Amino acid sequence: MRSVPGSPLDRLLTASLIVAPVLYLVADSLYAVSGWDDPTAAVFHILGTTFYTVVLLRVLTWTDGALAVALLIVGVLGVAGNVGYGFNTIHVSLGDTDLVDASGVAVLIKPLGLFFPLTLLLIAVALRGARAAWIVALVAVAALVWPVAHIANVGWLAVLVNVALVAAFGALAVTGAPVGRRAAVPVEATPAA
Repeated sequence: MRSVPGSPLDRLLTASLIVAPVLYLVADSLYAVSGWDDPTAAVFHILGTTFYTVVLLRVLTWTDGALAVALLIVGVLGVAGNVGYGFNTIHVSLGDTDLVDASGVAVLIKPLGLFFPLTLLLIAVALRGARAAWIVALVAVAALVWPVAHIANVGWLAVLVNVALVAAFGALAVTGAPVGRRAAVPVEATPAA
């Protein structure tokens, strides 16, 4: 997948690199202050995760081959799981059953949720060699620490993970298309014979 540099689509994809991590930083900051069952935090959580879908698309415009296929599949599953956790928080805040503690088909939320940090790790792999090493390292470390912070409900660590992602993805937004990757070129219409 490629986007035409400077097009509205390209600008939206790039803006997501700032919007998604900032929304998620707000979510985890609210969780850290108000608790992991805060419905307002859950709304920012769901919106942030939804915008991470667009981040996924941005990175896919810079990636191809088997890595792009893996990133797309893992990313879609990760977003589904992470959005599921956001809606679970809303349900818990309303006094409903916490899916994390439920059995049967509710256990689906657990493995799907782990696909989100795996998505971040694959994004780091996709950026390797085409971006500054510190950006790649920051995304990779955030991906590895993400499940520790969120499974153990360590608010300050979740906030720190998201600060790292704001810095890394913000740097990606500012620097433009990766070094060594070709940008899409619009296809010109062939004159009729």
